[in-house]
Amino acid sequence: MASSNSYKLRCSIPGHEMDVRGLASAVFPEGAFVSVSRDRTGRVWVPNSSPDQGFTEMHCMSGHSNFVSCVCIIAPSETYPRGLIATGGNDNNICVFTMDQPQPLFILKGHKNTVCTLSSGKFGTLLSGSWDTTAKVWLNEKCMMTLEGHSAAVWAVVILPEQGLMLSGSADKTIKLWKAGRCEKTFTGHEDCVRGLAVISNTEFFSCSNDTSIRRWLVTGECVQVYYSHTNYIYSVAVFPNNQDFISTGEDRTLRIWKQGECTQTIRLPAQSVWCCCILPNGDIAIGASDGIIRVFTEAEDRMASAEDLQAFEDELSKTTIDPKTGDLGDIKIEDLPGREHLNEPGNRDGQTRLIKDGQKVEAYQWSVSDGRWMKIGDVVGGSNEQTSKSVMYEGKEYDYVFTIDVNEGGPSMKLPYNVAEDPWLTAHNFLQKNDLSPMFLDQVANFIIQNTKGHEVGPAQPAGGDPFTGGARYIPGASDGPVVDPRTHGARHLCFVFNPLMLHSLVYTPLYSAGGGAYSSAALRQTATNIYFPKTDGVTFEQASVPQIIDIVFPVLDIMRLAVRHPLVNESLCGEAEGVQLCNHLLSLMRPEGRPANQMLALRTLCNCFSGRHGRALLMAQRETVLSRAADLATVCNKNIHIALATLVLNYAGCLHSQPDLEGKAQCLSVASRALETVQDKEAVFRLLVALGTTVASDQTAQDLARSLGVNSQISKYSSVSDPSKVAECCQLVLKELQ
Repeated sequence: MASSNSYKLRCSIPGHEMDVRGLASAVFPEGAFVSVSRDRTGRVWVPNSSPDQGFTEMHCMSGHSNFVSCVCIIAPSETYPRGLIATGGNDNNICVFTMDQPQPLFILKGHKNTVCTLSSGKFGTLLSGSWDTTAKVWLNEKCMMTLEGHSAAVWAVVILPEQGLMLSGSADKTIKLWKAGRCEKTFTGHEDCVRGLAVISNTEFFSCSNDTSIRRWLVTGECVQVYYSHTNYIYSVAVFPNNQDFISTGEDRTLRIWKQGECTQTIRLPAQSVWCCCILPNGDIAIGASDGIIRVFTEAEDRMASAEDLQAFEDELSKTTIDPKTGDLGDIKIEDLPGREHLNEPGNRDGQTRLIKDGQKVEAYQWSVSDGRWMKIGDVVGGSNEQTSKSVMYEGKEYDYVFTIDVNEGGPSMKLPYNVAEDPWLTAHNFLQKNDLSPMFLDQVANFIIQNTKGHEVGPAQPAGGDPFTGGARYIPGASDGPVVDPRTHGARHLCFVFNPLMLHSLVYTPLYSAGGGAYSSAALRQTATNIYFPKTDGVTFEQASVPQIIDIVFPVLDIMRLAVRHPLVNESLCGEAEGVQLCNHLLSLMRPEGRPANQMLALRTLCNCFSGRHGRALLMAQRETVLSRAADLATVCNKNIHIALATLVLNYAGCLHSQPDLEGKAQCLSVASRALETVQDKEAVFRLLVALGTTVASDQTAQDLARSLGVNSQISKYSSVSDPSKVAECCQLVLKELQ
């Protein structure tokens, strides 16, 4: 198959009615891909055998009640050998489809705002990111954990192929690395919203941002390279199979192809926003844009569009209008521009733009290395030095500006006309009153007006960030006083009201609460012919009194309580409905990381011993989420007795959950045990954590899948060769066998 080493159009697919916001290459049928759109649909496209090398719509998927913003493919499994399609939307939901049905197989609910990014991992794991500032991990129709820590919308998520690592990128300008539900590292460097992430290998990834840069990172935290070429927001990035070369798309109307660290080709599109891209198995590139059209590009000559179709695409591009206020072409002064003779000089690099003056018109051209010529990419309208006084019409009147205000995306837009001679506060007040909007937005609207009309007198040209269609604001990278960015689209076309209180920063996940119980006592280990270690469903308690240490009055009281709570009557009295929650809260207060180690240890041991009675088990299962979250923080305390008590608590929870269909609870046990194994050194504590892991995953395929996705296999494999005590290696090998 001949290759031109330069990508050209293969076909255009006009299937959607609105912006195409997400694309994903499908496993089945061969060569197929999936698209999603603001028209509330998803569509499966399969290659056809026609001479035009195009694609045919296999079927249209519906299920969302609002815009569909992202899509990913869940890998094939025994149950679904063709894989599944997951889509996220502005209705806060995730719909999961089979490859051949237009209606959802099931719907995942849990996010409180738009689901704008999805990524799938091994064993059916799904990771989602949302405007609600969280990411969520899903498995088998259940939310396994919620990742909290970002202070703004989570725009991008990916699951790394090994080690159970997950990444999230946010409008707070940071990227976070998660392991077993805990934030392990925060990457800083981007100067604006992080819009996309792409995996390079187990140890490297790309990120792209509204700051017009692409960064290459090591998972250890180092940024090893920064790539510049785009002139506006970068929305998406995808990596070729060689794990080195990549592509990117953005608000500058371009698809850019990067090879060996350099932008080797720039393909301009007749649409302002190129939202998404994906690389098909044969190396072709699919992109989705704001004009609702999917375009596929190829470097294989036998798949390229006909000469007529290529010319038609070039003609369409040449007829587009480019407004210089987007910042894509730099400052323009018509009188200083050269004439058409300037096009006789060859360009220096692919994608280089050149402006020429043709009478009173300004035309933009781009150099094509493969064709060895300048291609027209549009007519430039409204040079930056032109006067546009009273040029925007609204309701029969001329205004300096007409801003677009979105109260809720999907709802009707409102227009805010403004003349620079007016009082912005009065204009804002009148706008809110006219549209029956809350006065709480007064400052936001007024400041938006001031910022986007700063330094302008009556009648001059719009600010450099002006939207050519509405006079509203559009972002220019690097501008010192950029306009207010739309938190929904980050396209900076308009102002959008969003009440988004900051979430509490928590580095632990919070699975959905589900109570359960199970018989528990301090009996011997259950034994089988091949596995004497797990599942362990009887409780482990601390039966001997501690050596007297009068540190403060709490210590001896805790020591006595720890022993007494094992008695059925005391267990009922202390852990019953009336006193149980109060006892639990007091013990949790003693377990703060800054507390006394002796009190921390005894509080943990008391909780372990509560499992010896029915009332204690019921109490602790009801408080599981809070108790395990607080206990997990003590893994960082350098004290082997605390570590053994922590491991025992996790083991007791695992035992209670063993026969229960409580996936959220098992997910928390897996997460806490996995996190503890990162720091715990004492072999007895390690052994008990291994038993807890084995008990959690034994006879539960879903728990096994989750453990694999969290990278438990690679994490514990080092214990399989421990010789002293031998039980550590034996138990580890049995857990690994469960996870094969």
